Amino acid sequence: MKKIIIAITGATGAIYGTRLLEILQTVDDVETHLVLSNAGALTAQYELGMDKQAIAALADVVHSPKDIGATLSSGSFITHGMVIAPCSMKTLGCIANGIADNLVSRAADVILKERRKLILMVRETPFNLVHLRNMTTLSEMGAIIAPPVPAFYTRPTSIDDIVNHTVGRVLDTLDISNIDCVKRWQGIK
Repeated sequence: MKKIIIAITGATGAIYGTRLLEILQTVDDVETHLVLSNAGALTAQYELGMDKQAIAALADVVHSPKDIGATLSSGSFITHGMVIAPCSMKTLGCIANGIADNLVSRAADVILKERRKLILMVRETPFNLVHLRNMTTLSEMGAIIAPPVPAFYTRPTSIDDIVNHTVGRVLDTLDISNIDCVKRWQGIK
């Protein structure tokens, strides 16, 4: 069983975290662990009309962002990886600077120290120098910086097409590719 942590923070783009959870529900050998920050819950309510309970229902296990003693805060808890979708610049800065003051940043810190996959779907534009330096720092530590940038070669016809393709590429990074939401490049014909 692959245990995957999905964290949803307060940046715009809560749909990415919820879509990851929805898709992972269909994958038999995956157990999802959700950490939903308070700001993430507010953003999801505004953007998607989903409350905490609706989002929690998409996960196998739910952890409070305040529970710094949760299983996720220990390297002895074996995970396949962690995706922060979306990842706010505050969260990015905390992780880059070793500030583990909540379960999202602590779990990310553990993922990094254990050399597991940490994927950050950073949401901000344009980036300022601090954002870029924090991303560079985390990339140097092994994190994967994966801003949700749409692929137009897929000829998307809806927001769902764009979100599904981006989420599918993130799942590819976690070696979960037995899903049907990614249109693979076939070359120009």
